[in-house]
Amino acid sequence: MKKVLFVASEGVPFIKTGGLADVVGSLPKELDKEYYDVRVMLPRYTCMKPEMQEKLQYVTHFYMSFNWGEEYVGIMEAEVDGIKYYFIDNEHYFGGFKPYGDNALFEIEKYAFFSKAALSVLPTIDFKPDVIHCHDWQTGLIPVYLKERFMGGNGYYWGIKTVMTIHNLKFQGVWDKKAVMDITGLSSEYFTNDKLEAYGNANYLKGGIVYADKVTTVSQTYAEEIKTPFYGEGLDGLMNARSNSLSGIVNGLD
Repeated sequence: MKKVLFVASEGVPFIKTGGLADVVGSLPKELDKEYYDVRVMLPRYTCMKPEMQEKLQYVTHFYMSFNWGEEYVGIMEAEVDGIKYYFIDNEHYFGGFKPYGDNALFEIEKYAFFSKAALSVLPTIDFKPDVIHCHDWQTGLIPVYLKERFMGGNGYYWGIKTVMTIHNLKFQGVWDKKAVMDITGLSSEYFTNDKLEAYGNANYLKGGIVYADKVTTVSQTYAEEIKTPFYGEGLDGLMNARSNSLSGIVNGLD
């Protein structure tokens, strides 16, 4: 049986701002349970509705080295429609009245924390996925961290593959390189134009596309369109370079 972990910044029925949440909530439960053990990992936002918060059960917590300090990483879980959900808990990053904030730098830091925490919790929850399915820029650092930090130091992570799904190429998680180096702990060698650097800045989505084993997007048409300058949002050259690993898969109806 193949083990698949969806990691995303939102997912129905727990938190939703757009279509990404619908896919993350509906696709896992439609995959054949005879062949796939599919689980989902999300941030535990304090703005989730109380009835959804009540479904969450505390598992454990630990502290993780991040951004020149030690950050609390809580793990919670819930089961809905036969799918197990894991939640990364940290009120500093996931507090507030809405999942996404207006401070762009804080968002960059928040989802760097989420990406590193998502990988760090795997041995603790005793679920080693064959594939980590990453969604949009908020999880773009997962393939980077996996290959550059986790695989080298711990045999537990060997053999894990990543898929990066682009739901909307317009949003890429872009910020100043030096600030992102400080936040992520990744050295300057990862911020070159063949890795995370794009047009002088750090770009999370680009990092995910470069480091993921496969890249998918929401239709075959869009997969072709993003190879062109008009639709490519500045990454058309990269999409062409990765064309052998790029697939368009239409979102289905549940």
